[in-house]
Amino acid sequence: MTWSPVLWSLTTTRRSLKTIRQTLQQSKSLLDQFRIPSSRRIAEEIVASILQISRMELYLQFDRHVGTSEWRKCLNLIERHTSGEPLEYILQIVDFYGCEIEVTPSVLIPRSETEILLEKVCGSVVDRPAARALDLCTGSGCLGLGLKKHFPEMKVILSDISEECIKLARRNAKRNGLSVGIACGNLLAPFNREKFDLVVCNPPYISKAAYEGLESSVKDFEPRLALVGGETGLEIYQKLSISLPAHLNPGAKVFFEIGFDQGESMREIFSSSHWKSVKCEKDWAGHDRFFSLEYQ
Repeated sequence: MTWSPVLWSLTTTRRSLKTIRQTLQQSKSLLDQFRIPSSRRIAEEIVASILQISRMELYLQFDRHVGTSEWRKCLNLIERHTSGEPLEYILQIVDFYGCEIEVTPSVLIPRSETEILLEKVCGSVVDRPAARALDLCTGSGCLGLGLKKHFPEMKVILSDISEECIKLARRNAKRNGLSVGIACGNLLAPFNREKFDLVVCNPPYISKAAYEGLESSVKDFEPRLALVGGETGLEIYQKLSISLPAHLNPGAKVFFEIGFDQGESMREIFSSSHWKSVKCEKDWAGHDRFFSLEYQ
């Protein structure tokens, strides 16, 4: 479905100001015409963003008038979303583990699976709140910043090969009032002989073949650099299996997010005697998703 001149005329012609209640109803109706799932929630998020209030405040201000210019902005965001653009890029802000994370098309949109990964990380290091931690392939910085917010005493470093990602991660650190280290470079190259007690990493892990079959909302909008890990998708893990041990303190823990079918391959890649324990856990859909290691 496309925006017809008639529909555009109907939705933009306003003889009087409308209320938040009516604006939400019209926004939901438009989204429903495009069969957009969770249309009510999306309408709430779009209207709240335009009015610069919370979704809760929408319902506390139901009779507040919405101006023509504000309605046109809502329509613009609705059109972008119905054209396939992810809502997170449109609104530019994602809530992640207690942090407000800015996202742009230069970084992946943080997923619920990544939040589950961080929950597992936090649960495993409660006895080491002052550990030295590294967030590799940090992207927006969501993992490392969520970790720092949960453990203020922890020394956290965010690292990525992309300068655009690093700029965004730095902005997100400032946005959330968190003091972290920042490094730009290919995997562990910036760290020489530095060692860590904890490493978290959500690297590109999709194979080139699988990338071609991704949904357009992912392939057409999210950065290929952050998605494709090489021919097999396992290349970064293979590199880290060789280089990581030299950067780990005894008893250090490592956490990866992995592809849905990569569990067995990961066990083979990290089969050396360096590792005291190796664990692969599944996501809510029953797929391999979280891989953790403990260094000897």
